[in-house]
Amino acid sequence: MMTSSGKINPKKLNMKNILSLFVLLTLSVSTLNAQTKSEQAVATAVISLHNNVVNPDRKVLDMLVSDALSYGHSAGKVENKEQFVDFLFNGPFKFTAINTTDQTIHVSGKNAVVRHIFIGKATNNGVPTDIRVGNLMIWRKENGQWKLLARQAFRIQ
Repeated sequence: MMTSSGKINPKKLNMKNILSLFVLLTLSVSTLNAQTKSEQAVATAVISLHNNVVNPDRKVLDMLVSDALSYGHSAGKVENKEQFVDFLFNGPFKFTAINTTDQTIHVSGKNAVVRHIFIGKATNNGVPTDIRVGNLMIWRKENGQWKLLARQAFRIQ
């Protein structure tokens, strides 16, 4: 089907080769476009939130977090927006890095459900600590902007 120079030889194209090429191209395009624009926007908001947990900026946090926030920690503590932001600036716990794995995003209208494994490095009163918890986040589109409405972390094995 291809010549040694990497060009397609039209003389060797048959229906089976054309179909195979079509399937390969279709799978490649669908993989690249696996996330909708809304899912991509939510994924960007999640990354921005995590960046602002590591390096807090009040203006950015205000844009990312709903006034109605319910932020649940894996130990059971639940904070509202004011408490969450205050803890980032004044609490004994300081994140130095956050990564996620196994993230899924499902958008339904103006709401989005995000699940992932949250992997963080932090200090607690200056003592280094590693965190690995599951996260469920609910994002809501408010005035055209995705904002974190609820988050619940949970312990995993």
